[in-house]
Amino acid sequence: MSDTLAVPESRREPLRRIAELLLGARCIVLSTHVNADGDGAGSEAALAIWLRGRGKDVRIANPTAFPDSFRYLLPDPDSGIVYDPGEGRSAAAGEGADLLAVVDTSEAKRIGRVASLLDRAGGRRVVVIDHHPKGENGIEADAALQDPAACATGELIYDLLTVAQGDAAWEEGIARALYAAIVTDTGSFRFSNTTPRAHAIAAELLRKGVDPEVEYRRLFGRMPYRRVHLLRAALEHLEVDPELPIAWISIPRSVMDETEATSEDLEGIVDYARDIEGTEVALLFRETVEGGTKVSLRSNGRVNVNAIARQFGGGGHVKASGLLVGAPLELARAQVLEATRLALRQIAPLAPGAAGVGTPPGAP
Repeated sequence: MSDTLAVPESRREPLRRIAELLLGARCIVLSTHVNADGDGAGSEAALAIWLRGRGKDVRIANPTAFPDSFRYLLPDPDSGIVYDPGEGRSAAAGEGADLLAVVDTSEAKRIGRVASLLDRAGGRRVVVIDHHPKGENGIEADAALQDPAACATGELIYDLLTVAQGDAAWEEGIARALYAAIVTDTGSFRFSNTTPRAHAIAAELLRKGVDPEVEYRRLFGRMPYRRVHLLRAALEHLEVDPELPIAWISIPRSVMDETEATSEDLEGIVDYARDIEGTEVALLFRETVEGGTKVSLRSNGRVNVNAIARQFGGGGHVKASGLLVGAPLELARAQVLEATRLALRQIAPLAPGAAGVGTPPGAP
């Protein structure tokens, strides 16, 4: 194994302890954060395949439905392994389970109703594997690895398998699931969390049989027609700040209803605002069924949007975070934009030409 692929020494002991608990359990519930992304879903799928291959009873119980776009990663997607949310489904998943493994988050509030399984009923153990910075509402775990230096939680699952079984062959599907986790969380290797090790692991996954062209089509080349309608409507609600390098998109509930779009269809839409030349912070505001507002924040480098999100009880990464405000769209947008403007004004000096994203070329 090359030095780049070698598991960092600081991760080895926590991973040994996690592997010991996973392999010592009989029935394991896997969970990740609300609105699972490719990293959370891919990490769950890889763990599910690995643990099922060792005779474990594995169940996936997330606070929101397992994304349809990632179900192809699951072992036997129609076997009932996924306990999608509903009346009592989290409790049903926990019946008889002696271990809860939480991936891609370490905060109890981010796993919603699944947090009820943290009660250690019947001696249940808890492990956490995450690559986000530590938050204020951390899960109390029997074993945990939280390392923001990892490009994705999928990288940490790769390390877990390396520690647990060395060079032994992997079951079919694990490499594909980890590739999906890493590719999606690095933005196809274009975000700043992309490292030489991320590329080295991806190369190793290709050697294990992943076909990058096939996976691209599965991950990015299958846009539902309803998403085209949603994107058209979303761009009609694109705005830019006249003074500061901020761009945002607002999606009222009526737009979601009219286009029959799902939360999965929103993936990547904020990047249309982020990619406007001169933008430092991009935001996506979405009105929820309950009347609240979900906000996605993206930074192009100079602003820590995680710090902004935490002001409203949210969190995530320095350059990509999210939050939920229990207020109508217009009020929530005003509050979050004010916090964003304040964060930008505290950066001195701003980038040249940052007198507002919409400033015409050549304007003073």
